[in-house]
Amino acid sequence: MSSYFTDLAQQYIGGEWRPGTGSWDIIDFDPYDGEKLASITIATVDEVDEAYRAARDAQREWADVNAYARRAVFEKALRVVEEREQEIAEVIIAELGGTRLKAGFELHLAKEFLRESIQLALRPEGRIIPSPVEGKENRLYRVPVGVVGVISPFNFPFLLSLKSVAPALALGNGVVLKPHEDTPVTGGTLVAKIFEEAGLPAGLLNVVVTDIAEIGDAFVEHPIPKVISFTGSDKVGRHVATVAASHFKRVVLELGGNSALVVLDDADVDYAVDAAVFSRYVHQGQVCMAANRVLVDRSVQDEFTEKFVAKVKALKTGDPRDPGTVIGPVINSSQADALTAVVDQAIAQGATALVRGTTTDNLVGPSVLTGLPADSPLLQQEIFGPIAFLIPFDGEEEAVRLVNDTPYGLSGAVHTGDVERGVRFAQRIDTGMFHVNDGTVHDEPIVPFGGEKQSGLGRLGGEATVEAFTTQKWISIQHGRSRFPF
Repeated sequence: MSSYFTDLAQQYIGGEWRPGTGSWDIIDFDPYDGEKLASITIATVDEVDEAYRAARDAQREWADVNAYARRAVFEKALRVVEEREQEIAEVIIAELGGTRLKAGFELHLAKEFLRESIQLALRPEGRIIPSPVEGKENRLYRVPVGVVGVISPFNFPFLLSLKSVAPALALGNGVVLKPHEDTPVTGGTLVAKIFEEAGLPAGLLNVVVTDIAEIGDAFVEHPIPKVISFTGSDKVGRHVATVAASHFKRVVLELGGNSALVVLDDADVDYAVDAAVFSRYVHQGQVCMAANRVLVDRSVQDEFTEKFVAKVKALKTGDPRDPGTVIGPVINSSQADALTAVVDQAIAQGATALVRGTTTDNLVGPSVLTGLPADSPLLQQEIFGPIAFLIPFDGEEEAVRLVNDTPYGLSGAVHTGDVERGVRFAQRIDTGMFHVNDGTVHDEPIVPFGGEKQSGLGRLGGEATVEAFTTQKWISIQHGRSRFPF
């Protein structure tokens, strides 16, 4: 596994592995034990430019490759992932502190999205559109946008890089990928290595490991990419959208969330507890779809709370390499400090800690808080860590109001003994996704994934992915002769 960090601690531009030429290095640490995994000299603005030019030059030929022939690359990439699955899992565990359970979950989804990319190569279809003009034939072609810039996050870096990179390539585009600086291998150079081994033509996929402190807005401002696919915080997403719009680029933004899991009075409480604990604490709560808020009808509040607290107390926190560990480290010390401050702030505002986790280095134990004042700013923000807020409510009307009382609208779930009641509830919630009798954390390859309000713009998945990474071109043919007024 260590060879991955040795061999892949470079830039990948124009089909060549090479060091960056920046004046400083990104140091890649294991968030659990602080071990130095790699040192990568950052890419400069010039190298971002080289990467985009390489993608543009390679894309012109790639777009003309028969879609059936393009599929072979993604079939091979899937085989590479399957053959190296255990090694990739170890990289996920080491670089981002993911538990073995989380690594398996991420790899399962990554393989599903790779399988879908095989089919995506054949998905674009043209149309013949009627014309009011005699003898006119209107053809509508769906063509690649050209080059896509992808910025991926640290929490599910392998999956969320592949989720944009593979479809964009399958649909005939070139790609430049900038992984998060905390996960440059899992979210960046590992993806490049897989496609290199799969036979992707050189230059089509480029990876630049760099930082905004070095390149500023150059990655988004560059004139070559036509679409920027960004996954990360709403604060950074807002900036990306602003810069992209000023340069006439389209964006796909998958941003933060403040999702709620709602337990109605007729819910299966034991099942709801299981769903809520997973939805809040999977990958230490570092999931955009995580259930920040757990809303419980007062009629089942006591039973739910007792069982929820007991289950949370039983979660093992520690070494992510231990198969029994459920909660590993958060990504870095800044996150750990911020999460500790959230618990302290909540208690200072009057909340009661039913479970109060301790923080040791980057290990943040799970906390369960209740009694937070309704006007607390903490209820309005995304908490990217293992902290749950339990909130009682009286009846569905209040539940709907509470769920919608947030600037975000990504995911959510409701538990009820009546499925259609759950559907009616879901229809009243301002989110891009909502789940009945399940958890809040879901992603599937052919379902449109995305949020409302400050949770993002656009969708990825199935036809939405085709829309995101292609454009339409109208070509008309006049089979007769047009009449011109002069």
